[in-house]
Amino acid sequence: MYIKQEWEEQLWSYIGGIAVKKGIHPIQIGGIENHIHALVEPPKTMDLPTLLQALKTYSSKWINENGLMIGKFHWQDGYGAFSVSPSQLPSVVRYIKNQRKHHQEKTFEEEYREFMQSHSVNYEDKYLFG
Repeated sequence: MYIKQEWEEQLWSYIGGIAVKKGIHPIQIGGIENHIHALVEPPKTMDLPTLLQALKTYSSKWINENGLMIGKFHWQDGYGAFSVSPSQLPSVVRYIKNQRKHHQEKTFEEEYREFMQSHSVNYEDKYLFG
């Protein structure tokens, strides 16, 4: 199931609102049909699985309650999480804002594999995209 362009901006805003309610500082939320980027600063007392569970649970509930998709929407089980140096925040924000244009040149899957390889992250391809 894919995120529809006609309601994606509402979704990004809603996810930002969830973050605020949970004490998470949203810096930039965005994505395209098949993935989302959430550049956030979590509270020091929140672990990553708790953060992602909140964002995924409440946003999928919102999508389903508003009838934005035929059938039941759910996020994939997995995720990628990376830390960002404060000096790189402006470039990451720009990257997230320009997802649609960026992925006209290279698919998310191609880019993600290149990112993992360039940072010497070991992975098994069968686990990357469900």
